[in-house]
Amino acid sequence: MADGSSLEVIKANPISKGLNAFLTSFESTCRDLGISGPDGLHNIGGEGTKNCLLDLISALLVLPASRSLPSKGNNINLFGDLLELSSAINSGNFNTKHIIPLLRAVLNNEPDEVIWNNVYAAVTASTAFTIVKPTTPPLSAPYLTASFQQTPWQHNTGSFANSTEHRKYVDGVLKEELGQLYVEVPGFFDAYFGSVLGLKSVAQAVFDKCKEGDNPLYQEEGGWQGWPEGARERDVLSWFAPLTGQLLDFAAESQPVSRPRRRPLAQPHQPVQGSTADRKLDVGFVDDPSACVDSKCHWSQILIPGELKSNPSADIASKAWLDLGRYAREVLAAQDSRRFVLGFTLCGSLMRLWEFDRLGGIASAQFDVNEDGLQFVSAVLGFLWMNEEQLGFDPTIITAGDKRYIEIERDNHTERLIIDKVMKRVPCVAGRATTCWKAYREGDNTRAPLVIKDSWQYPEREEEGELLQEATDKGVVNVARYYHHETVCVGGQDDDIRVNVRRGLDITKAKYYRPESLMPPPSTAGRRVSRIGRSSSVAGRKRSSSCTGAPLPPTKRTCSSSPTKGGRATANRVRRRVIVRDYGKAIYKASSRTSLLGALESCIEGYESLHTRAGMLQCDISPNNLMMNEEDDNPSWRAFLIDLDLAIKEQREKSSGARGKTGTRAFMAIGVLLDDEKHSFMHDLESFFWVLFWICIHYDGPGRDIGVTEFEKWNYVSMEELADLKAGLVGRERRFLNRINKAFTPYYWPLIPCVNKLRKVVFPMDKPWEREDRTLYMRMKVILQEARENLEGSIESQQEDK
Repeated sequence: MADGSSLEVIKANPISKGLNAFLTSFESTCRDLGISGPDGLHNIGGEGTKNCLLDLISALLVLPASRSLPSKGNNINLFGDLLELSSAINSGNFNTKHIIPLLRAVLNNEPDEVIWNNVYAAVTASTAFTIVKPTTPPLSAPYLTASFQQTPWQHNTGSFANSTEHRKYVDGVLKEELGQLYVEVPGFFDAYFGSVLGLKSVAQAVFDKCKEGDNPLYQEEGGWQGWPEGARERDVLSWFAPLTGQLLDFAAESQPVSRPRRRPLAQPHQPVQGSTADRKLDVGFVDDPSACVDSKCHWSQILIPGELKSNPSADIASKAWLDLGRYAREVLAAQDSRRFVLGFTLCGSLMRLWEFDRLGGIASAQFDVNEDGLQFVSAVLGFLWMNEEQLGFDPTIITAGDKRYIEIERDNHTERLIIDKVMKRVPCVAGRATTCWKAYREGDNTRAPLVIKDSWQYPEREEEGELLQEATDKGVVNVARYYHHETVCVGGQDDDIRVNVRRGLDITKAKYYRPESLMPPPSTAGRRVSRIGRSSSVAGRKRSSSCTGAPLPPTKRTCSSSPTKGGRATANRVRRRVIVRDYGKAIYKASSRTSLLGALESCIEGYESLHTRAGMLQCDISPNNLMMNEEDDNPSWRAFLIDLDLAIKEQREKSSGARGKTGTRAFMAIGVLLDDEKHSFMHDLESFFWVLFWICIHYDGPGRDIGVTEFEKWNYVSMEELADLKAGLVGRERRFLNRINKAFTPYYWPLIPCVNKLRKVVFPMDKPWEREDRTLYMRMKVILQEARENLEGSIESQQEDK
């Protein structure tokens, strides 16, 4: 039974209609199968039973009381217990009889106290986290309870290093990144087009105009005039562009107000500029009213991408949807303030409207443009008339003349930070999608550099800003120093995917497509760790606490998400903003080999300081996360680590339950790739080795990328295969030296002895380490110091450094 304090929590947080969506779904399932009542759960069978129970747990998770009621175990609250129960149900490690009383209480609309008492009973019966003993003794502490500790590593298109991004490689990774696409989402059109001023009335007037006259543009019996027989791509494009112009003319007659001037662009055989590999776009809407068939367009100009297919049967995941997802990736990569991308597919005469964001993609129901002419007119005019925020641009990045800026609340007053330039924009659809800008504080005559970083994080993860603040407070050296952090708000609420970007649409009501080509089994190799998090901000006006007072859409759940096993349907990401006081360039741009070695040594020192002073492991060592500063007037560290997105506290007890994380796989340690070890500082020190190895192969001078090498496949092969490739490479000295003598660029040949010495200490006895060794810090730094001194003493290096 609930005690006095729990009863107060239950009364203060009534369930009310919070379980109605589950009840409707469960009753619908039972009705379809001709069964009723909680005991009918056993008759649903198979995955259906599990899905019903997971739906119930998901519904309970979003109830406010779950985060305030105490845990029955060692979690922070009942919410954590429910996450473990969800994992137990999903894994099959739970007897469903233990949840029947809870289901019965919900179906019978019992009082809240009865329902929560039954929740506690089900939680008590959960056996979610029983640890299975290994069949063979572990070699060392890092191997203990790895499956319990680690969070799945997720492959995405933002993790490529020095890649051609050829479609034959990228498409497979993009499929994994997008995961399950949700189509026929109820309310999609109203959610994204309903706020376009005057759209409904003007679209109706325009459509009526299209049906007038002796030779109308549209007839109820035959559809649109000039619709091409066979719907060949070229013919549809020739039909689409002029019709769009006519619709705009009719609209101007109906409502002659100033609207954005956009036009469709059709260049299916001409690559759009701005992508790594050649990418062509069938059709799209651009912000240049003068654009024509011969115009050279950049992905930064594409507002709404479209994909055409002549065959209606191409409206599937492996064809039109994937093609559009590829376009969405290019648009998001080229537009640094884009939060999401709207688009459309037109397969034959069947149109579908899409939205792509940092969780993947969702879409409207399919409609026939010749049968539902009004819907087609509404969609086209909506695309043409949406303002920038409705199109997915970030309103917290403000443009005034030739300047862009953000505003933050810091030390009880507003600061305006002027954006100097974009430093980094990770090219992906789903994922953290990190963007960094160099900036400075308005009014600061010294223009001391700041770096603004936005990324889309799982809410479960501990906030990077809090970790950086802690590291700075503890005197950690050679790690980017904290300035400010917040959760960005747009429209008065936290800028998350489920509520804000997706307008609270319930994708659990969508039609699910699970083709094998788009739903590869989750990778069981290469796992990493995570934690829990919180904080907040407003469009143009931010704050450090959550926007609890902001209204939510009426049918919405909260922004939290359940553990890895909960699936993407309940996933969420929230946009967090971190600002640091250190600015530099990636170490592969070092002006000399000695500068590179010195920067690498300092970054190892920074990592050691983070580990020993703050008890943190950075967990994502890569060339772009190791920075250096060679500017005399720059007050930043001379070399430093950035990016604590994936950092963990070394003494954590278990993973956060976040769905997974991405990283740059080319630099991952062998043990991380194989997912059979708890993450250790030894893994990250191994990653330092792989960073230097990679730079020596791919650069023939400061920042001088030589292009694709034989190692490009490290971006695409499976985690197990990559682990085997790495282990084989370092396994024998003679073979290793032979390989790097051929692979290293001439500029970095002098570093071959240094890299081989590092190999010997990082891989003792020519194989991955088995026991942690804190002396590895010093031994690696000594090797780098000696190599730098040898280079400084050589005539060649002296000439180079002049």
